[in-house]
Amino acid sequence: MARVKLQDVAERAGVSVTTVSRVLNNRGYLSEKTINKVHRAMEELNYRPNAVARQLFKQRTNLVGLVFPTVNNPFFGQLEAELETRLYELGYRVVMGNSQNDPQKEERYLQLLFNGQIDGLIVGAHNEGITAYHNTNLPIVSIERIVSKQIPVVAADNYRGGRLATQRLLDDGCQHIIHTNYPASSSTPNQERRRGYEELMEEHGRQKITYEISFDSPDPEKAAVFTRIFAEHPECDGIFADNDTNARLAINAAVQAGKRVPEDVKVVGYDGASSTRLLFPDLTTIQQPIAEMAQTAVDLLQKRLAGQAVESVTLPVKLVSGITG
Repeated sequence: MARVKLQDVAERAGVSVTTVSRVLNNRGYLSEKTINKVHRAMEELNYRPNAVARQLFKQRTNLVGLVFPTVNNPFFGQLEAELETRLYELGYRVVMGNSQNDPQKEERYLQLLFNGQIDGLIVGAHNEGITAYHNTNLPIVSIERIVSKQIPVVAADNYRGGRLATQRLLDDGCQHIIHTNYPASSSTPNQERRRGYEELMEEHGRQKITYEISFDSPDPEKAAVFTRIFAEHPECDGIFADNDTNARLAINAAVQAGKRVPEDVKVVGYDGASSTRLLFPDLTTIQQPIAEMAQTAVDLLQKRLAGQAVESVTLPVKLVSGITG
């Protein structure tokens, strides 16, 4: 098969070769419509810019992209802030993209990386099925998301966290513990929290019940799931929520169901972000080492930028006691 040339892309996009070159090298003003046409043509033709030619054109950009679901979440908000601080200290500028429910935005950041307009990516968004992540040795690091075999993941010990949370509820005398987590089809280390919960429940001869809640669901829909939990399982006396936001929703639903927390229902959350601990210090939760996760991700990215091979890293979690569970 003949190698796709710049002229082929220009012809498919209906623009000049000069315009395609400007898109590739991020030079001059171009309309969003034109940029989209060129990127679409490159995708259709499976065109990749010549790496040698691109390297001759320019060296490092000192730009790193961060692609996460949203900053409107205590865990991701703190994580992005920690990443930005550490990258800035190393002389990098940061381009942030909050890509919740928008895989095209995530793909655009990948295209920036392919075209040499940013040096590397740190990702944690939840969009599924983005094929560009596969079969690439480009400098990408993932946090709490399984992207592809080639991309290292920085994650907390979710399995240990799941067991710690469940054990705390069992030690508190809970007989009917219910867990919430992402849909089972979601490729995320969150599923290890579920595995930790379910295995420990089986070991104690207890029924394991997991309600699935998508991260991207609006808060009213999430709240409705917890209302349904207490309607369908009035015997529930323990909730292990997969994040602290859902733990708060669980407590609200318990109160609305006429139950007292922690007397009738005990609740354990997950994440332990600084803002959550400040606003809700009474919550018993599994705390992830967010600052250490950010530092580790930056360290791995630097190694990838230097062409070094790296492995995924799992960091320890700890139980932070409150009065909810």
